[in-house]
Formats: sequence, structure tokens, C-alpha cells
Amino acid sequence: MNEMVQNPPPTAGTRATRQRAAREAAATPGADRVRVNDPDRTMADILQVATAEFADKGLAGARIDEIAALTSTSKRMIYYYFGSKEGLYVAVLEDAYRRIRRIESELHLEDLAPEQALRTLVGFTVDYQLANPDFIRLVMNENMHRGEYITQSATIQELNIPVIHAVRDVYQRGVAAGVFRPDVDPVDLHMSISALCFFNVANRHTFVAIFKRSLDTPAATAQRRESIIEMIVRFLRP
Repeated sequence: MNEMVQNPPPTAGTRATRQRAAREAAATPGADRVRVNDPDRTMADILQVATAEFADKGLAGARIDEIAALTSTSKRMIYYYFGSKEGLYVAVLEDAYRRIRRIESELHLEDLAPEQALRTLVGFTVDYQLANPDFIRLVMNENMHRGEYITQSATIQELNIPVIHAVRDVYQRGVAAGVFRPDVDPVDLHMSISALCFFNVANRHTFVAIFKRSLDTPAATAQRRESIIEMIVRFLRP
């Protein structure tokens, strides 16, 4: 990612909605019994709430007490499953990368012609990051920590290998077909795709404030999506 940016604060309404939904789920009859008897469900609930907390407040600002209250579990159980606050944070990062890479694998880019595969991948990346701003906030927070916690996770390293393989395969097939130029590093290509899509979410509030241009309308979103796709495709053409 090219630019270090400050974590955009959630609105009071967004945070209240999240907290209300979590409390309502915790108050469902039988919920405690299900959590006690289903460790996977308990861990998934903790990860869901912790994702929002770490995305909103960062590692330093998030509180295990608050996460425990919103999941109707206890600090002791969170520490039992994740070891520490930092352990929970790493687990949240792992879960975030696992979700995006799983969906990427379902695009079946290998079945598409090279240019169509590239357009599909870039379009997906734009759409996913717009629909999952917490993923962007988590990455921003981890960059504030200079990647300290991601480097501790072999899981995250492994999760990100397939996307480079996929980009390399699409690119090499395009070169072989004569539709892409032959002098681009696939890792650099992945970085360029990520940078354009990331900035589209991470910097939208400051961009709108400075340039007074709405980015949230369906027309603006569609236009920006198409622009990003065309930038990448035209960059690769011979």
C-alpha cells in the first residue's frame, strides 16, 4: 500500500448499530448454551465483534472487556481461545485475509481468457474493498504498526501465496497470447491493483473533504470501478 493514512473514525450511529446487534444476538434464548457447547461458534462470534473493534479503534484502543460484553462471553474465555489481546488481533487479521483469499479462489480465473481474467480480478478487488471497509481499516492499522503482527503469522504468509500465483498465471498467459507486454513483475502488478483499490476506500473521506466530489453515488462508484480496471488493463497492453 502506497500511503500511510489515519484510521477513519466510525460514526456514532454505526458503532451503536453494531453494538445493538451484538447485544440482541447475545440475548437470544439458548445463546449461552450454544456458545458453551460450540467452541467454533464462540470463536467466530468473538472474531466478528473483535474485527469491528480493532477496525474502529486499532490495537491500542480496542478493549477486551468491550469485546467480551458484546459477545456475551468473558475475558477469561477470550484469553483461553486466543492467548492475549495481541493474539486475538493476529487471529482477526488472519480471518480477514482468509475471507478475501477464499472468495478470490472462487473466481476461477484460470477458466477465463487473460484480459477477461484480469478485468474480473480487478473488478472483484474494487467491489470487495468497497463492501468491506473494515478490511481496509485493519490493514491501515497494521501498517501503523509497520507490519509487526502480520510478520508473526505464518498463516497470513501462506494465505497470500495463491493470489500471487493467480496474478502470475493470468499475466503469463496474457504475455503468451500477445495481449500483455512482457516486462512486468507479477508482484508489482498485484501491488498496483491493491493500491488503486485501497486508496478508493481508505482516502475517500479526505478526498471528498478537499475536492468536494461525491464518491458514494452508484454512478460515481461504477465510473471509478471502470476507471481502475481500464488503468490496469491499458498499463499491461503492448
